[in-house]
Amino acid sequence: MGMDMAKQDDERPSALYHMVKRHVRSKIESGEWKPNDRLPSEVDLVAQLGVSRMTVHRALRELTTSGVLFRISGVGTFVSDEVPASVPLALRDISAEIAAHGGVHSAEVVKLEKIAAEGEVARALEVKPGTKIFHSLIVHRENEKEVQLEERHILPVYAPEYLKADFTRETTFQHLWKNSKPTLMEQFVYAVSADDTISKLLSVGKNEPCLLLVRRTWVGETVATYGRFYYPGSRYRLKDLHQY
Repeated sequence: MGMDMAKQDDERPSALYHMVKRHVRSKIESGEWKPNDRLPSEVDLVAQLGVSRMTVHRALRELTTSGVLFRISGVGTFVSDEVPASVPLALRDISAEIAAHGGVHSAEVVKLEKIAAEGEVARALEVKPGTKIFHSLIVHRENEKEVQLEERHILPVYAPEYLKADFTRETTFQHLWKNSKPTLMEQFVYAVSADDTISKLLSVGKNEPCLLLVRRTWVGETVATYGRFYYPGSRYRLKDLHQY
């Protein structure tokens, strides 16, 4: 009975259209479908994947909206030559952001430790040098490709169980949000070159351009977290939308 229920769950329309999106993205990321290549028709994809045309149409529509594909009326659907858009200026969970692209999120914990705050970190958190804080360094991947290197420094009082958390199962955003929701956020974006550590962890070339998002969050009147988030410049672009 459990297996039958799991099979039914996998065959829900929502699961099927995500499967189509993953199929398309895997073809692009493997290089089989290159920028400006025309995709197979919806009819061909229906035959190949064994799903309904409505499911294929929804998947292609969402990939077009997110910038992975583009359409020319009466001609077909093509692979975009643009990198996926992200909104790092918004306070969002990266796993949710990746899911919105139709991708699969995974994380590798490089460091999870208690350290003494010194120099820039102590100043950012507005604490005395030597104050004990929590520190994490995590690589986030979308479909097994590195998209973000996240480094966080946290005052223990705002996330006392931080060092016990499994950040391959929940993100730091999810853990912090359920413990102490921020009341104020400050962010800056910089263009930087990948040093040896960033190059290794993000699998990019030495000195390759990267986006660096520096963020502080407050809980009440106190700085609770200080984070540095690195994005490969070749895999991310900023996107923002306002209505006036």
